[in-house]
Amino acid sequence: MNTPGLSVIVCAYTLDRWADLCEAIDSLRAQRQPPEEVVLVVDHCPDLARRAAAAFPDVRVLTNRERRGLSGARNTGVRAARHEVVAFLDDDAAAEPDWTVRLCAPYRDPDVYGVGGLVVARWEAGTRPDWFPPEFDWVVGCSYRGLPVHRSPVRNFIGANMSFRRREALAVGGFRTDLGRVGTRPLGCEETEFCLRLAERHPRAVLLHEPAAVVHHHVPPGRAAFAYFRSRCYAEGWSKAAVARHRGAGAALASERSYLRSTVPRALGGCLRPGGGGPRRAGALVAGVALTVAGYALGRVRALVPRSGGSGSGGAGTAAPGTAPRAGRAPSAVPSGSTASAVTSASAVRAVPSGSAAPAADEVPGRPGGGP
Repeated sequence: MNTPGLSVIVCAYTLDRWADLCEAIDSLRAQRQPPEEVVLVVDHCPDLARRAAAAFPDVRVLTNRERRGLSGARNTGVRAARHEVVAFLDDDAAAEPDWTVRLCAPYRDPDVYGVGGLVVARWEAGTRPDWFPPEFDWVVGCSYRGLPVHRSPVRNFIGANMSFRRREALAVGGFRTDLGRVGTRPLGCEETEFCLRLAERHPRAVLLHEPAAVVHHHVPPGRAAFAYFRSRCYAEGWSKAAVARHRGAGAALASERSYLRSTVPRALGGCLRPGGGGPRRAGALVAGVALTVAGYALGRVRALVPRSGGSGSGGAGTAAPGTAPRAGRAPSAVPSGSTASAVTSASAVRAVPSGSAAPAADEVPGRPGGGP
């Protein structure tokens, strides 16, 4: 079977990360096997859309046609994409030159429905803070110690470096817009919920972690601070509670149980060895676990408390994938790990037609004679 065609989707929301965005686009231009198309989806920032359309004539620049946030932008990109596989690269990440080759090769196997790669933290300060445990690199959207080091099936991917068969991504309804990051809120978990839904629809489907497909993710100083670490861990737990409501606690927490039983204890033991980080890193590990558990517990409890005018979801919302909930939003994600399936009603999923690309009414015109 030949390698399928590839559309790479980059989502951006602010001019403040313009330099990072340019680096991301340049890394795609430098691929040994260039993608068939690059789609840049701008999330409700007209100034950025205009600047990008002028600066990137070889890129399809679109505007988010759904609810504000990363999930809506991703859904817009998937619907507009023209090729069999859709890959996602963060606007502050740069792909290594063989990224597309490594990411696409496993799709020769028809049972592979998704492939994700390694996300390496690129600390702006030059080095990792001494107290910051590698087991918690998911806090900054990167691969963490404890993930498989060889090609392996996993439950879900890290959003900065993942890909799926477009037809199946559309068929399961895309990413939930009541989960995930909006602007600078440190949320996530829409990738976890999406992968669980995909596995539920196709129990024999393989979601493959390919560590040889590498991107480098920029970590600015603000995300290397303990205040961000603290807020992100709490948001992870809260968000995992939202995923548990949608997909069931068994599937939502399968990888996390293994993480707490093996990865974290090994990390604590490592802190006691010379060069292992010492008491400050051990303290961060304990604090990170405690905050994540607290966020999860509060999220589960709050879901049981009705709010006036709501449906008793505690503001989490129960909208179908790709749609906005009628009341509020809930925070997001946690680490990925082993394969898992979920148990939920198929009526909760709104299938999206899997035909041709969506109309390009949202496409931003570039220079005369510019992009495709």
